[in-house]
Amino acid sequence: MEKSTELNKSVLKILVLFPLAFVVIGLMLFLPAGSLNYWQGWLYMLTLFVPVIFTANYLIKKDPELLRRRMQFKEKEAKQKFIVKLSGILFLIGFLLPGFDYRFGWSQVPFWLVIASDLLVLLSYFFVFLVFKENSYTSRIVEVEKGQKVIATGPYSIMRHPMYFGVIVMYLFTPLALGSYFALIFFLPTIPILAYRALDEERVLLKELKGYKEYTKKVKYRLVPGIW
Repeated sequence: MEKSTELNKSVLKILVLFPLAFVVIGLMLFLPAGSLNYWQGWLYMLTLFVPVIFTANYLIKKDPELLRRRMQFKEKEAKQKFIVKLSGILFLIGFLLPGFDYRFGWSQVPFWLVIASDLLVLLSYFFVFLVFKENSYTSRIVEVEKGQKVIATGPYSIMRHPMYFGVIVMYLFTPLALGSYFALIFFLPTIPILAYRALDEERVLLKELKGYKEYTKKVKYRLVPGIW
């Protein structure tokens, strides 16, 4: 009964947040653009939101506990709270700038690069989905839950933080998918921000998750195989 109630709460959050996010991001893109003819914005929103529908449907049916974890937004660690705030500011600017770029014609991103960037955004989201399938404890916030185990299979056999890798690729190609070179300036900090988040998360995992230290010896790279 309790699990059913939690699932209903998570589904309700999705039903509220999904259309809200669609409207907010739409306003952030099309108001600065000053036109609904901003085709890069429409294509990006399609690329971004359609996979979310399929992922949410999968989690509702197959992994409601992960859905519950993904619906948590309040960080417990002070450092992570700072990271979330800083990221929020950069993403706000990053999503507003492409519309202005379109309106004033600052960038001339070729059609093929916009399409290729959308495809890479889609592929990176699919990669994150694979992470979700592999690890039911992929919470939105940094925490270690009772009964949580180390996952060393799938993407986790290649790198220790595969979801962050997928998110980095997604954000780096977002401005190009939106037809803006200038917005890339505000998405580039995603790399050091998520690298720092990964380091701080490992501090928590090494302290609280049994077997994680041994896992770090087995899988040496955090985000980029062969580099770091």
